[in-house]
Amino acid sequence: MLGEARALAAVEAAGIPFTVTRHGPVRSLEEAAAARGVQPGDIVKSLVVRRGEGDYLFVLVPGDRQFSWPKLRALLGTNRLSMPDAAAAREVTGYERGTITPFGSTRAWPVVADVTVAGRTVSLGGGAHGVALTVNGDDVVRVLGAQVADISDITD
Repeated sequence: MLGEARALAAVEAAGIPFTVTRHGPVRSLEEAAAARGVQPGDIVKSLVVRRGEGDYLFVLVPGDRQFSWPKLRALLGTNRLSMPDAAAAREVTGYERGTITPFGSTRAWPVVADVTVAGRTVSLGGGAHGVALTVNGDDVVRVLGAQVADISDITD
């Protein structure tokens, strides 16, 4: 199943309201936000973080914030975290970088969502370039069983 179809099937199966936005290539967060009809901070990046051999997690951080390694390390109680290369990220999620979403991942890795994801509408990757899922952040946290924590800093 193609990435977009897998992501859409997963969010449908979750039973939460969502909309799909399709747009052409974008070169920046601002362009992506304009194409999706949202503010840059409403776009949520789905990052894949490696904790150890065969042990990954999704980290959800709004586009206008920067993911904080020290905060995530403290939350997880470990000093050994890294970002996998593009090939490894695709292998463990089934998605290419820039399309990654926890919905429909080839494996249901744990999810940590920044505290700013909850309580508002967010736009996540939809499994293919130029495809976005607009959903309620509270629904994302609930259906993915996400741990919510302060894991980001304001981008300069």
